Amino acid sequence: MSASTNRFDPYRNFRFKIKWDGVYVAGLSKMTGLKRSTEMTEWREAGENIVARKLPGKTKYEAVTLEAGITYDTAFEDWANLVNDFASHSRTNLGDFRKNVTLDIFNEAGVKALSYNLYRAWVADYQAVPDLDASANAVAITTVKLEYEWFERDVAVVEAAGLGPARIG
Repeated sequence: MSASTNRFDPYRNFRFKIKWDGVYVAGLSKMTGLKRSTEMTEWREAGENIVARKLPGKTKYEAVTLEAGITYDTAFEDWANLVNDFASHSRTNLGDFRKNVTLDIFNEAGVKALSYNLYRAWVADYQAVPDLDASANAVAITTVKLEYEWFERDVAVVEAAGLGPARIG
């Protein structure tokens, strides 16, 4: 299947799914963006100290936050509990709390168009129940903050030609 090279319209931000352990996480309603930043290091050369050279330094990957409506699904809680087991050293395999997470973004036709992999993710914050308010008319949300070591785009995933809006003109 060839990739769509004529796409003009951006993808919608509500067309996404998250999966880990090969299974999509049901009910996910929101995810913060993937962000990477690289520190700048200044360096001056002897004899040419008028101008500072700027070099790339360490790269940092920002944590992401996942939100889902509270249901009987225990996927978030089960994963968060693995970190607690790690902290108490009660597990035989201490690496079980890390997972590779996949973010899939879909086009308007519901066909996967982009995919990103987050590697060696683990639950840093877990909020089981939000602030509760009997007079509110809101959905109860559970929140998980994931730390991870790096992300990369899965270049094997491409939007198929003819399945998305075409460039006009």
